[in-house]
Amino acid sequence: MQKTQVIAIFDAGKTNKKLFLFDDQYQILFQESIQIPEILDEDGFPGEDITSLKTWIISSMDRVMGMKGVEIRAVNFSAYGASLVYIDQNRTVKAPLYNYLKPFPNQLAEEFYAKYGGKSQFSIATASPALGNLNSGLQLYRLMRQRPDLFKQVRYALHLPQYLSSLLTGKAISDMTSIGCHTGLWDFGKMGYHQWVYQEHIESVLADIFPSDQPLPGQWKNHSIITGTGLHDSSAALIPYQLQITEPFLLLSTGTWCISLNPFNTAPLTKEELSEDCLCYLAYNGKPVKASRFFSGPAHDLHIKKLSAFFDKPLNHYQHIGFDAGIISKSSFDQVNDDDIAFDKYALSGIDGYSMAYHRFIFDMIIQQARATRLVLEGTGIKKMFVDGGFSRNSIYMQLLANAFPEMQVYAAVLPEATAIGTALAIHTYWNQTDLPSGLVGLKAYQAFR
Repeated sequence: MQKTQVIAIFDAGKTNKKLFLFDDQYQILFQESIQIPEILDEDGFPGEDITSLKTWIISSMDRVMGMKGVEIRAVNFSAYGASLVYIDQNRTVKAPLYNYLKPFPNQLAEEFYAKYGGKSQFSIATASPALGNLNSGLQLYRLMRQRPDLFKQVRYALHLPQYLSSLLTGKAISDMTSIGCHTGLWDFGKMGYHQWVYQEHIESVLADIFPSDQPLPGQWKNHSIITGTGLHDSSAALIPYQLQITEPFLLLSTGTWCISLNPFNTAPLTKEELSEDCLCYLAYNGKPVKASRFFSGPAHDLHIKKLSAFFDKPLNHYQHIGFDAGIISKSSFDQVNDDDIAFDKYALSGIDGYSMAYHRFIFDMIIQQARATRLVLEGTGIKKMFVDGGFSRNSIYMQLLANAFPEMQVYAAVLPEATAIGTALAIHTYWNQTDLPSGLVGLKAYQAFR
């Protein structure tokens, strides 16, 4: 019996860890999703349990390698950014994987920016707003300053996707998509590491950069497997669109963060854009991608819990509420200043029912989303916007987004698991003997209503 050749993709999100098997037409043959409870670091702050994550990957590899009817031709990894795994020369993990939400010491940040030209100048050069632990390069600086004995034991500091890849390859490498993810490490003007990396001798623990679209030889218990280098998840989600869409476009990738990615905005970041939390990513081909972000996923989760409790509805009741133009036309939803919107302070007693309350919440959220998205659209003339991720399946969100951008063609992208598919596509030619299938990205158009 001939076996189906597949690629295995591990997508390690902040909340959900997913495993997929794709055939050569990128159809999902197998998938699973788990959640791994966080553990506490030495300061009592919760973060990723890297040991349990490694154990899950190892056990999952054993399972899929033993599956009947499939042959694992290749493996690749995607994961969230701003997260470093510290290993010694024996590839033993030496420190916690510190949470990017952990507060960064103000005094240490002031010391760092004063030393390297000031916060504004540094942020412009590295296309990285000053975000504390979300700048993973500053995590290295912190470890070196606050735990020097531990830092001396570190042979490599690997971003999470590359650490996961190393479990199969045994190789320590760096990747452009992780380096370019608001790390504070990369000088976008020089297209090389920033001066501070060398001045602090941080380069000694940074592995050599390897192309994101070229795999390495991997091995699993005497089986040779083509193994990708690992990709930052937001950059991976962009790949299917870059390979299949020929016209200029903006991708709004929704989830915990709703990230507006514009691969066609080549203007350098300005001081004003940085102050609004704009940044640049590096795509898998090494080119800058201007982006803005809005932290809407947790706000949505918080609000549906509040709605559920107040109106005595199931937690997932919002999924059964379709867009109602009548609610919008009959309601006096004010165009409030987005700075005044506080999702956790809504008074629900004066709102007529769950549906109106949910429409109101999404209406206000779109005001902020539109403001963030327009920051990276300025001057580009782009007329197409694609939305993927969780909110792309929300008709209220999509319709109100189309209303906010009447001058654009707004589409919900019907592409299940764009991050995982993009991670597989990055090494397509190395494992897949068929041509890249057309029509991977399905589209559903939304038009502004009056």
